[in-house]
Amino acid sequence: MSDVLKGSVVGMVGYQAGSVVSKTLIDKKTGTVTLFAFGQGQGLSEHTAPFDALVQVLDGEVDITISGKPHRLTPGDIILMPANEPHALKAVKDFKMLLTMIKS
Repeated sequence: MSDVLKGSVVGMVGYQAGSVVSKTLIDKKTGTVTLFAFGQGQGLSEHTAPFDALVQVLDGEVDITISGKPHRLTPGDIILMPANEPHALKAVKDFKMLLTMIKS
């Protein structure tokens, strides 16, 4: 029997001022699900990934840029970051996201 993952996803990671906190919830060869908490002003510089990634904003507010186009997201919003497209993000205020990366 496999482990069961259950609970409030928002409460699974806490904020740490000036930091990015992450917790991998699922790690399979076909994809990953990772929970992130970004302190205000924290982010990820522009980069690409070889796989599609779906961002679901759980708390706070974030600016995500994909291929030079800016997007402001708030709780309940989702956005797809396509494979091999440059993207970056910056926390407008503390925010949490669930990132699902599909590898196949």
